[in-house]
Amino acid sequence: MSRGEVAIAYAFTLAILSISFIILIIFLVFVYRRQLTQSDEALAPIKHCVQAYPFNGVDAATDRFHPRRVIRKGRLGTTYMAVLDSGELVAAKRIHPWLVLSSAGIGFSSRVKSLSFGQHPHVVSILGFSEAPGERIIIMEFVGAMNLDFYLHENVSLQLDWGRRLRIAAGVARGLEYLHEKRVPRVVHGCVKPSNVLIDVKFCARLCDYGLSFLAPQEKVGLVGYVDEEYWKESGGRGRDDGASKESDVFGFGVVVLELLTGRRSEEGLLIEWALPLIKERKLSEVLDPRVVIPKKLKPLARLAKVASACVANSRKSRPSISHITPILNDLEMELCLS
Repeated sequence: MSRGEVAIAYAFTLAILSISFIILIIFLVFVYRRQLTQSDEALAPIKHCVQAYPFNGVDAATDRFHPRRVIRKGRLGTTYMAVLDSGELVAAKRIHPWLVLSSAGIGFSSRVKSLSFGQHPHVVSILGFSEAPGERIIIMEFVGAMNLDFYLHENVSLQLDWGRRLRIAAGVARGLEYLHEKRVPRVVHGCVKPSNVLIDVKFCARLCDYGLSFLAPQEKVGLVGYVDEEYWKESGGRGRDDGASKESDVFGFGVVVLELLTGRRSEEGLLIEWALPLIKERKLSEVLDPRVVIPKKLKPLARLAKVASACVANSRKSRPSISHITPILNDLEMELCLS
């Protein structure tokens, strides 16, 4: 065999190996994306029966709503760790008394029952409710005490690395897509923000407090900066909860992504005003959280910043839907895993 023939055979072998390697990578990418979709949708068809809990039972399960049982406090109420008679650990959200009075004419139990259908890995399940004079309580799956707001803004000893932040953003997107498009009936979250993103022991993002806008449609505390201007125009000050929409949820998701990227709080919209010009001018290094080492590959974070910008910079008519956003986040998460 001549040298020329050997060289040709060698080049041919290399070409075959290269093509095989490319095919293998494409196959692995396909399998990974399929697993992502299947893992998120595996539990979606399951429906559990929502339960009406007697108030006395919830009172006992929370040790009479003892302060040491408090998990977190929010705009809608205080959440307690509760141990049921069966030994099951759950979370009991006790709605603020003034909100109970202001929403007295709304069918609380029917609303909660509607919200309880379905399950998803990135959504906290609603298990039941309790009613009594002046009392409205929502019983939820116990995920843990810590939320994204804590990890980003309060915990100085453990910082989320970029990999975890990207996975959290992708998880929130998948949870929101489930609520908007895959759940029956479909649900508008109403207040997408870091404190409503619980982080479990595996650092998986779980959306909570979804569909509860009817309890406080005009309560601005804790909501300003996480909904668009159209939210207040749509609700029109008439006490309705129709200001909440899929588009306002996407806006809130964009703010959450900005907080993940920058490590800064929303500050009622000031974060958007500061970050968007820098993102537009491609000054990403000035945007990223200085507490975390800037990665060598900035492309995934640059794309994530563009997604955030599209969510908060556009009007409702021009804003992307969560169904358009989720595949981008899945690709970025996959790119991170394969890098």
